[in-house]
Amino acid sequence: MPDLTTLSLLGHRSQPGAGPSGTSLPTSTAVALPGQSAVAPVGGAGVGVGAPGAVPGGSGAATPGAAGAVSPPVEPPVFQCPRRPNLGREGRPIGLKANHFQITMPRGFVHHYDVNIQPDKCPRKVNREIIETMVKAYGKIFGNLKPVFDGRNNLYTRDPLPIGNSREELEVTLPGEGKDRLFRVSIKWVAQVSLYSLEEALEGRTRQIPYEAICALDVVMRHLPSMSYTPVGRSFFSSPEGYYHPLGGGREVWFGFHQSVRPSQWKMMLNIDVSATAFYKAQPVIEFMCEVLDIRDINEQRKPLTDSFRYN
Repeated sequence: MPDLTTLSLLGHRSQPGAGPSGTSLPTSTAVALPGQSAVAPVGGAGVGVGAPGAVPGGSGAATPGAAGAVSPPVEPPVFQCPRRPNLGREGRPIGLKANHFQITMPRGFVHHYDVNIQPDKCPRKVNREIIETMVKAYGKIFGNLKPVFDGRNNLYTRDPLPIGNSREELEVTLPGEGKDRLFRVSIKWVAQVSLYSLEEALEGRTRQIPYEAICALDVVMRHLPSMSYTPVGRSFFSSPEGYYHPLGGGREVWFGFHQSVRPSQWKMMLNIDVSATAFYKAQPVIEFMCEVLDIRDINEQRKPLTDSFRYN
């Protein structure tokens, strides 16, 4: 039976370029120093909208008011899928091409763990490096398991970890520039996610779509692309190779692909579409400044910058 990483590979056999030619423009993350090798996208927040960040079935926060009162656990949203009235019989069948690819699901269960990393508020990329280092360093706990991680708080494994229901505290060290960085990672078992219930819903034996199972599959299918590409929202981008589309102001266009896991009749599908967004170019700071201020040649800039240039 394949582990979660193998399942992620199975879902990505088809190349992203097979999608339609329509181009989506997601809102993306901005903040990068020009001149660094790693560049950042232009725009707003980089957290994917609709990404499975909340812990399904997790405990609620304390209720304000009476001391010691605790709100009941937050239940995941319930979606009752409407039944199909009938199958079409008129006309003739035709073949259609769609940017949806079938996901081969293993049967059984996956185990959901809550992860807390301190210091917190690290970028998702750093959090993924922490978890990857932790899995390699603590072979007694993870063994041959290959967990998947959403970059925030949710980790899934095919088989349970030998930590029971207690919270396990681990220390992880990442090499830094001149000084290593120490992180403390705590892991606690949350729930056992059933893939049988998802299979029953897809085959029409029940009308309730299990939200927690779809969240788990979404994290599985996003794990490897998140490690290999630059994620922005629900899309993935790679640095330009063989093309160059400048936008001015130190920016350029990167092309990539959007993906999302979708339940359909009889099977789970992976929807893939092409996408594009703006990134700051990787270049020296002086060149970036010249582009932003529209200075064609820095050597000809004899006079100091005016106030209008400084505050732009």
